[in-house]
Amino acid sequence: MTAATADAAPAKDPAPPGAGPAAPPAPRRIPARAGGLAVSALLLALVAAASVALGAKSIPPGDVWDSLVSPVGSDTDVVVRQLRLPRTLLGLLAGSALGLAGALMQALTRNPLAEPGLLGVNAGAAAAVVSAMAFLGIGSFHGYVWFAFLGAAAVSVLVYALAGTRSATPVRLALAGTAVTAALYGYVNAAILLDTAALDRMRFWTAGSLASARMDTIVQVLPFLAAGFALAALLARPLNAVALGDDTARALGARLGSTRIATMAAVTLLCGAATAVCGPIVFVGLIVPHLVRSITGPDLRWILPYAVVLSPVLLLGADVVGRLVAAPSELQVGVVTALIGGPVFIFLVRRRRMVQL
Repeated sequence: MTAATADAAPAKDPAPPGAGPAAPPAPRRIPARAGGLAVSALLLALVAAASVALGAKSIPPGDVWDSLVSPVGSDTDVVVRQLRLPRTLLGLLAGSALGLAGALMQALTRNPLAEPGLLGVNAGAAAAVVSAMAFLGIGSFHGYVWFAFLGAAAVSVLVYALAGTRSATPVRLALAGTAVTAALYGYVNAAILLDTAALDRMRFWTAGSLASARMDTIVQVLPFLAAGFALAALLARPLNAVALGDDTARALGARLGSTRIATMAAVTLLCGAATAVCGPIVFVGLIVPHLVRSITGPDLRWILPYAVVLSPVLLLGADVVGRLVAAPSELQVGVVTALIGGPVFIFLVRRRRMVQL
């Protein structure tokens, strides 16, 4: 058996003698998947356009277009080009990164309801941010964004070490990540209770938001995201083998240790960078890959592209909703995704037949 067999439809009854060989069923699904991906890309383009056009300040579509193609320095140009456009770009990148990290995490742990925070990435970023605020006096976004990324990376390494490096199984990784996450969030709560100034600054970051998006910040984290995307693309085929079980994966020639290390590195790059600039945003990396799997089947060569396209649809859509329902103020996107994701998660858990890996 190869990884591609997970993509094939169930075999039919043998054809009667003289009828000739039956046509392989798997290729029939490729046009449907490609068409679905094209529709998803169109949906993403519409949501991205809505993110640029809609907000607390009502701007006619014609003025939005003029601000994008021929700015004159007006207040509308400032709103569109310096606020909404960077916010939309960050939503595209962060949403894709979180969805891709979630798909990788579910494949690594063979758990259809796993999410990137299972490795302690969010907890590591939060612990580093609160330490920078409470003990180093760093209060600016540009100051603590790098602490968040380094904290996420350090905790991922710690989780892998606690899981036993060479003997790091999916169960051990999940247990180590859960234990480290609980300990770190205990530290975070203690630190912010002892420092009210850090509590005030931390509340906005932990809610998860795209409001702090700036082009220079996006440029700073773009290399990490690009590396994570490239690494994830290389992992689709070996993770397909890992999904069949350790023994089968070894029989197919997969290197389990190297694959797990590379997957953790990709998840850390993607989720760490997104969390650093947006704060911890829940459910995007959980719900979208799980729903995508019900459309594409278990083949990661299709799951990953779909997750890259559909995850920012959820994130940007939630951001637009948060801007409109509370105008002229706004609800942070992390709050909206939690309000959407909670009921959906309960529905997924209570389904009689969950989508399996």
